[in-house]
Amino acid sequence: MIVFSEASEQLAPSSSANDIRAATEAARLAGRDIFYIPQDFALCENADNALWHVPPQKQKKRATWIGYIPDFERYEQIYEAARKKNIHLLNSPPQHKIAQEFDAAYERLRELTPRSFILTSLEECQPAIEHVGLPVFVKGVVQSRKARGWRVCVAERVEELRELASYLFELENRTRGRVVVRELVHLRHNRTSAQEFPLGREYRVFLYEHRVLELGYYWEGNDVLSDLSSDERAQVTDLAQEASRRLDVPFVAIDIGQK
Repeated sequence: MIVFSEASEQLAPSSSANDIRAATEAARLAGRDIFYIPQDFALCENADNALWHVPPQKQKKRATWIGYIPDFERYEQIYEAARKKNIHLLNSPPQHKIAQEFDAAYERLRELTPRSFILTSLEECQPAIEHVGLPVFVKGVVQSRKARGWRVCVAERVEELRELASYLFELENRTRGRVVVRELVHLRHNRTSAQEFPLGREYRVFLYEHRVLELGYYWEGNDVLSDLSSDERAQVTDLAQEASRRLDVPFVAIDIGQK
């Protein structure tokens, strides 16, 4: 297994940067071959130059990518540059889109996830409300803004939805031009963040070829709700595997929350 990593001294301090460095160090300790790649093509100009130092492989090698979420075009270009060297990222570009962009996955997960509507313009806010109902949870197809608090994620009136969606449309890295309007579901929780976001009883499950590699509690810090009984763990992993089979991509992370 080969690892492409964006870990470098130039990473701006953040929890994501810490995760990237920690995951890269874990890969090093596990004996993986690690090759560092830049976060963009600003200096190297293209994907082939970004991987200039990666030697071609005599036998087909699989690869994972540790870093920030890339835009689709960059993922596709790195994928192709690696393939020329007989290195294959676990997910092809079409599979990456399904695993990473909510609207590409929604139809496959419709019965397992809250009712949703995809906005491509602010003119669709009213139809979204009519389809989903109020209140709604608002996020990009790639990421939400949960770290900023409840008020920047939840709309109780159509005017609030327009305001939140308008801001999200400007965040291309989170939305890729589309905003998701979701039925608001209240999850069981014991804590709230400093920004008043309820830290729901949620687990992130990592799967490869529908097999659970590992799972962990979604939120940092001590939480009395984090421990799972054997029956609860089975429920979480069974549901994650069902979602993985429906998505039908090799590698995916599935989030499971308890109402």
